[in-house]
Amino acid sequence: MTGVSYCLKVLRRRCPALLAGVLMLLNGGCSHQQGQDMVTQFSNARPQEFLQTSVDRMATLSMHDNLQSLYLLMSKLYLRNPQELRKSGFLDARTAEKQVRMAIEQQQPLPTLGGKKDLAALSYAMSPEFLGDRVGAFIYAIGSMLVTAHGNRLEFYMTDTIDPRFVSNAARNIEKATWILSQRQDKDGNLLLFSNEISEEGSNLSFAVEFGKIVARLDLLTQMLDERYRRIGLNYAQSLLFLNFLPVQ
Repeated sequence: MTGVSYCLKVLRRRCPALLAGVLMLLNGGCSHQQGQDMVTQFSNARPQEFLQTSVDRMATLSMHDNLQSLYLLMSKLYLRNPQELRKSGFLDARTAEKQVRMAIEQQQPLPTLGGKKDLAALSYAMSPEFLGDRVGAFIYAIGSMLVTAHGNRLEFYMTDTIDPRFVSNAARNIEKATWILSQRQDKDGNLLLFSNEISEEGSNLSFAVEFGKIVARLDLLTQMLDERYRRIGLNYAQSLLFLNFLPVQ
């Protein structure tokens, strides 16, 4: 059993006791309304949240929101490219989307990509040689790249480490993927996938906007991770500079 799993079991058993302790503390130092608000927030927290720093929690929420953005983009792409849904072999978009979601979140290969994932899958999915469901393959490639960049995890705890360089690289890769989506053509000069549209009838830039949200979240997380590791280094340097002994209990 991993350390995180063991701690989660302990927290689930002791959550009622923790809540009671918080109630006693609040009664001594807060107004009634403040106490009620804090108790409500505490009781709504899941046990695993007690094993997360603020940055861990932010990384977990960011991953969730980024995947939801990808799934929204997948639905839009199927609407704009119905021929790709027919290639998937499924009768409806909901079933096709479910297969892609499960493959991303369970870190399983997508059959049409021959075992490829993240960057290798992205290059293959947006090549003229790929003959399968390009929408599902494209979204799976980006989703698996995000998971890989975050250390192959969807949730993050105090024992986990995320490399900010990989998160930043993922943001840059998504910017490139957005450009490829809008520009890549087949041998006849037709777009491989239809997404954004600018015409006399109007403009549809919802794809660029949603991809922009993903990039913004990744860049913000990169900054937060950089600051966390910078502060760890500074705190250690300060302890040496001022000759502070480190506590042992």
